[in-house]
Amino acid sequence: MAITTVGVLGCGLMGAGIAQVSAASGFTTCVLEVDERVLEKGLARIDKFLADGVAKGKVAAADREKTLANLHGTTSYTDLKACDIVVEAIVENVEVKKQAYAQVEANVGAECLIASNTSSLCITELAAATKRPDKVGGLHFFNPVPLMKLVEVVRALTTSQATHDSLMAFATALGKEPIAAPDRGGFIVNRLLVPYLLDAIRCLEEGLGRAEDIDKGMKLGCGHPMGPLTLLDFVGLDTTYYIAQIMFDEFRETRFAPPPLLKRMVLAGHFGRKSGKGFYDYSK
Repeated sequence: MAITTVGVLGCGLMGAGIAQVSAASGFTTCVLEVDERVLEKGLARIDKFLADGVAKGKVAAADREKTLANLHGTTSYTDLKACDIVVEAIVENVEVKKQAYAQVEANVGAECLIASNTSSLCITELAAATKRPDKVGGLHFFNPVPLMKLVEVVRALTTSQATHDSLMAFATALGKEPIAAPDRGGFIVNRLLVPYLLDAIRCLEEGLGRAEDIDKGMKLGCGHPMGPLTLLDFVGLDTTYYIAQIMFDEFRETRFAPPPLLKRMVLAGHFGRKSGKGFYDYSK
């Protein structure tokens, strides 16, 4: 099916990024949030990102204006009625997502596709909660969305071939590089990445080396752009802990089990950059 109008549920870090690249790619885009305050904060994030891009010469002023003209925000599901696809990027909670999908289905057309940006939840379970399981799939973007080229296109057991093809084409139209990923915990990237990150925490926990040395070892020894502990601080220790729990529940393999140190850091509120402290101190 031809996609021209896009809805995005959530205008947080990921939702705002998805809405931005959608509008920048020429799609009429409507982003929905729970209240005006949160919506305005998300739209301001998009405006600032584009303004900074213009100031640095990375975004043309005309392209910024075009993107903003294609984008509008709302707090009402009725404004999604013309959407050909709705991309959900809200809290990682199955029940909350199911409730949101019910609201979407009550307001969009019968052919509208629904795609979740979840990084860890079961797409088949989400699809089964809808009246259109054949039209539901996963579109897992990476942070920051405007800069990261990859999108994992996840096919549930119920996703039709036509829906899968449309999601792949849509991701390409956004200027992304889509890969087909299975509906299994962590998909492809997190299935490989999460055990690596958890092992780095275990190395620190067991005194194998200082955080700085572990990170420097992987940067200079393996050519990684940033070390695993720095990456954990960037992603968020709470987010990693949550994903690891979901993957451990699914596979019951020790490599996915969150290390005790990670659990205690999350309990202490040391989430990384967003809280000002993680494996490194960002308070200054």
